[in-house]
Amino acid sequence: MSNKLSRRTLVAGAAAVGGTVLLAACGGSDSTQEPTAEEPTAEEPNADDGEGALDGALVAAADVPVGGGVIVPAQKVVVTQPTEGDFKGFSSTCTHQGCQVSSVEDDGIVCACHGSVFSAADGAVVKGPATAPLPEVPVSVSGDQVVLA
Repeated sequence: MSNKLSRRTLVAGAAAVGGTVLLAACGGSDSTQEPTAEEPTAEEPNADDGEGALDGALVAAADVPVGGGVIVPAQKVVVTQPTEGDFKGFSSTCTHQGCQVSSVEDDGIVCACHGSVFSAADGAVVKGPATAPLPEVPVSVSGDQVVLA
């Protein structure tokens, strides 16, 4: 009889422990919680950090070379300047298999994962295997910064 009791005790104990582990795994942060002032949101990628950064600023316009561009990894955006004073923004996620593009050179946005190249002027595919262009991200110039529009 003590053998049956110990099996029951073992099964009951395991169920209690399993339930506790399951509840602990389901616990955690409340995903519906609003972001605090210290946490930038997707709409505010570069909130003012106290050093004078402009809200929504991606990069200083002077840092984007004519005929080239700058990848802004934190916001997953590529900012290009195909011609003097004409700034464009594109998603930095390659449309082929979702890799992040690696560089901007010779008027092209390059994905090193599989060799796709996109136009720095309009995001169109210049060289595959990608078949879809990079999605445009609206940008504008505010003061000396390229910002999300």
